[in-house]
Amino acid sequence: LNLPQFVQLMEIFVGEDISLPTVKRLIAFIKEEYKQTEEEKMEQLKKVHRISRLAQRKLLLEALFEKWDINASGFLDLEEVDVVLSTFKEGMEKEALRKAKKHLCSRYPQLSRVGKLSPKAFQAFLELIASEFASDEDEAIDNLVEFLTTSVERSHAECLQSLTRRKWLHSIQQAAETSGASVEPVYKAVFKALSQDAEAHGDNKKISAYIALLEENQLSPERGQILLHYVACTADDAPYVLNQTLYRDMKGVSFAAVEEGKPIHVPRVQLHGNIRFWNHDRPVEERKGSLLVLPLHDARWRVFGILGLDTLRDQCEKTIFLTHEISFYQGVSHAFSKAYHHICTLENVLQMTVTALDWLYPKAPSIHTVIMYLVEPGKDKTCDYALRKMITTDNTGQKDIHSSPVLLRKENLLRDYLCKCVESSEVIRASVCGEYHIAVPLRDLSGRALGIFDISIRHHQKLPPHEDKDLQKMLKMAQAACSEILKTSLEEIEPACVLEAEHMANLRDAGILFHWFMLQDLRECV
Repeated sequence: LNLPQFVQLMEIFVGEDISLPTVKRLIAFIKEEYKQTEEEKMEQLKKVHRISRLAQRKLLLEALFEKWDINASGFLDLEEVDVVLSTFKEGMEKEALRKAKKHLCSRYPQLSRVGKLSPKAFQAFLELIASEFASDEDEAIDNLVEFLTTSVERSHAECLQSLTRRKWLHSIQQAAETSGASVEPVYKAVFKALSQDAEAHGDNKKISAYIALLEENQLSPERGQILLHYVACTADDAPYVLNQTLYRDMKGVSFAAVEEGKPIHVPRVQLHGNIRFWNHDRPVEERKGSLLVLPLHDARWRVFGILGLDTLRDQCEKTIFLTHEISFYQGVSHAFSKAYHHICTLENVLQMTVTALDWLYPKAPSIHTVIMYLVEPGKDKTCDYALRKMITTDNTGQKDIHSSPVLLRKENLLRDYLCKCVESSEVIRASVCGEYHIAVPLRDLSGRALGIFDISIRHHQKLPPHEDKDLQKMLKMAQAACSEILKTSLEEIEPACVLEAEHMANLRDAGILFHWFMLQDLRECV
């Protein structure tokens, strides 16, 4: 039990109307009677030490990754790391390296195809190598880190530039986590990061940027099965680019980037001959500059769109994108992919929630309203989380999907039971102004609250047994469906074939997923 869970357990045990002297006697009793054996103490100390050691190792390896990934691209080249590691201990550990690499490619199947190490895969690689050594694993990790740290030299200017770029990349993920499942703030954060870098590290280039996502071509399939739909762009380009559609039979290099899965850089568009110019108002003689098209990859390296940049608005001669810029733009595309799929995951969780509540209401008419909140990171230092109201439903069939301003604990003391639910990740029952509430967490894969169901049963202290049974079943299936949705975002897990036919933009239909788990539960009962 963590502290909030222990406090919650004690509050449930003593009840609401207990006197202060009784509470003090209970505390004195627990202090007197609670005994911990030496064996339990040692086990607890070992657990704390193990958790601390793993946390320190994670920080150490993240710092090492960042030192190697100086341009903040988000990935390291597997072969480059492999070549350096092959000289460890003067090449005496090549067999351990070979075995570790084999295990790594088994865990991350896409590695043998793309050869790129994410921070998570990089950490796994070093841990696999260390596990092959005869020495202590912690000592082996320390030796590997020391060796790899001294293998690269970075200047102070390079480190400062890398730190600045990482702050901009972090703002993209932060936009996704605090947007109420809206992708618009993510688009803005992407374009802001690109323009800031072009100004600070790209000789003050004037750039245009745009994002296009792959969609099924339903209107004109004779022009290709898929198309690129331009969903966002920098403000000056909106009249020409936003909502445009690029088909395979049109001029352009974007589909080549999609098919090859690699960036395409055209240093001088005026000499290329196969460039699509969206702004027809720009005179032909002014159509000069560089173009960069970056494929957008999901966690399993499947392309789902492109991020494009050009310097056609910049009339200076030196507008070619340099290697360090291209590497950072790859980092931006990776950060956008993570942020975009975070939004998609939240959308699926919300869709699943709507389906679950639609199933529940006809079976539990005593439930008056259910409000679903998402838990978001807090934006100030006083609280590390905030609650955003996303869905409101009631027993009349009324349903509101919204993204309200966030609720903070200090501003909503009557909703303190919701905060207790977040902190303990346990079910909380509370009475507010004579109305009974049940707060139920929707947990992520680590057990923390991702969302909260605020279930109001008004003046009923508890639900009738058959309604409570259906509520418990709905909550169980919603949690199972939520966990399945979250698993699909993990880079090392391939999509299960639960509902491969039911997808939209490579994401499973969350509403059907809820019913699928309900059906599985029914089969087990039969």
